[in-house]
Amino acid sequence: MTLSALVFLALAAALFCTLVPKGRGLAFGLWIVVAFLAPLKFPSPFLQLGGLDLAILIVPLIQIIMFGMGTTLTAADFSRALRHPKPVFLGIAAQFLIMPLVGLGVGTALRLEPEVLVGVILIGSVSGGVASNLMVYLARGDVALSVTMTACSTLMSPLLTPLLMQWLAGAIVPISFTGMMLSILNMIIAPIVAGLFAHEILYGSRDWTQRIAALAMLAVGTLLAAAGLAGIDAESLGKAATVRSGIVVGLGLIALVAVGKSIALGFRSGADWVGRALPFVSMAGIWIIIAIITARSQETLLSVGAILFVAAILHNAVGYLLGYGFGRLARLPERICRTIAFEVGMQNGGMAAGLAMDALKSAAAALAPAVFGPWMNISGSLLASWWAGRPEPSEDEPVLSKH
Repeated sequence: MTLSALVFLALAAALFCTLVPKGRGLAFGLWIVVAFLAPLKFPSPFLQLGGLDLAILIVPLIQIIMFGMGTTLTAADFSRALRHPKPVFLGIAAQFLIMPLVGLGVGTALRLEPEVLVGVILIGSVSGGVASNLMVYLARGDVALSVTMTACSTLMSPLLTPLLMQWLAGAIVPISFTGMMLSILNMIIAPIVAGLFAHEILYGSRDWTQRIAALAMLAVGTLLAAAGLAGIDAESLGKAATVRSGIVVGLGLIALVAVGKSIALGFRSGADWVGRALPFVSMAGIWIIIAIITARSQETLLSVGAILFVAAILHNAVGYLLGYGFGRLARLPERICRTIAFEVGMQNGGMAAGLAMDALKSAAAALAPAVFGPWMNISGSLLASWWAGRPEPSEDEPVLSKH
């Protein structure tokens, strides 16, 4: 089958699953496949737009995705880790201890080129992916636990990811602990913190969140703060300049949410549409990131893509098996075992891609996220659909409460 035929088949399947209710659990994974295959055949539209190198969009898009993740979180999602530490600790330990080593082992066994191997280690060293929350929901897992694990692993990533990369990949390429940590703070943590504040705007019960005038003042204030910060000379900020774009984007998005909420209040339509729109924006962002990276690495992917695909299958499968198996060994309920499987097996491909391009300055290291990302969404969708058809866990099994 030709590559053109594969692109057409993937597009047709994605459209079908999007339109047919029973297929919507697979739709996101299939659209990611389209984002991977289309640029392999037609790279030009994903390289430049009006003379603008589209690679410049990668970091801002990751920041927008992380902001969207932040808007889904509450303080309860973090305090839950203290109330139910066993599954959270088990899942995060498996994620940060096992997956980087599996990445190193798989990449070494397959004799990947050094910088490509670094990318495989990198995707094993980042936090859990936001898509895991959707897969857990479809698989009848514990969504509250999934959200908590993703949030906690993400907050731990500025420290653990650079440490793991220095340990496992430092002998292959130069790894700056400080540089990678600041890059994570810029791309991931600053937008998530802004998203947490936006969550209060969207769903909070405080009086000011229900007043148009207060929201308008907030929007103006955050926009002025963003403009002022953007205008400061980088040299005067020192290392803090590295995290400036994350703060500026976060402030701008807070202003956008405040405007959206005030419009909703003005029309008395409620602000739910703002919150509902953010997941679609995030999914579109993931699609664009994968398409840009694939287009930039088209020639290399066509030559090494097959072996990277094998690496993705092995790495991902080991993550699912070990995550589920460790849960079973700890005698945790079935729903929690399913949840841990997804959290360990599905990494934040966008974060890995952004770090490869921003912190490592390596297009070769970004190849692994470009291949692993689509595969994780395909395998996750298939596993979630299979588990969804299995007998539901017994009702007497304790499940973590979101409240």
